[in-house]
Amino acid sequence: MDYDAELRLLNEVLRHSYGIEDHDHVVDIGCGAGQTTREAARMTAEGSALGIELSAEAIARARELARREGLGNVTFEQADAQVHPLPPERFDVAISRFGTMFFLDPVAAFANIRRGMRPESRLVMMVWQGHEQNEWSLAIEESLGAPSEAPASEAPDPFSLADPAAVERIMDAAGFTDVTFTDVRRPISYGRDVAAALEWIEGFTRTKEALARLSTASAARALGRLRATLAAHESGDGVWFDSRAWIVKARLR
Repeated sequence: MDYDAELRLLNEVLRHSYGIEDHDHVVDIGCGAGQTTREAARMTAEGSALGIELSAEAIARARELARREGLGNVTFEQADAQVHPLPPERFDVAISRFGTMFFLDPVAAFANIRRGMRPESRLVMMVWQGHEQNEWSLAIEESLGAPSEAPASEAPDPFSLADPAAVERIMDAAGFTDVTFTDVRRPISYGRDVAAALEWIEGFTRTKEALARLSTASAARALGRLRATLAAHESGDGVWFDSRAWIVKARLR
């Protein structure tokens, strides 16, 4: 199981939303192992695609996959897009698949990205809608338990850009305009079977934190509840949960 497999149905919708044309230069924010960057590179055969990602392991994987696929117009940089000095006015399109929700200072981060974009260029990103709208998040929380007195999670908040009004304020302050939101509802895959799904979810930072707060016996019971929840969502082609996301588009002001 990997992140690209989990998000494959959402990614299909996002890919058709880019509007990338030949000769466009694209920057992919938080590109992970580079699936979205490579797809962008194929759409702009006469242009280029740059993927930016913090994880050295993910960047190494992205470079290897691009090499195997023979893509000569794609590059990857291990960097923090919040502060990384992009070439000024270089890019026609900035894209991101769930890579912008974790900025410590989103206004400053988007303003930094903006400096690398050409006049009239555009931003296309996918972000999660709220926790309450995402069955996968609710199911994990209900299975593992989330007591109100629990300390704040150290994991980045995946729902930090869920509120359209807040996102519009951030975009305006960072120098973007014409912000639009498209509601996307697609199932996400957590693995080929219950065992694979349980292993995948146990690797989440928030899962580890929730289990660490429990006694050994309580943690075992929580995992039992989670296993039962996963079994209830298993079908002939794996374990699936409903999800809701926004495709957010904006232009430079």
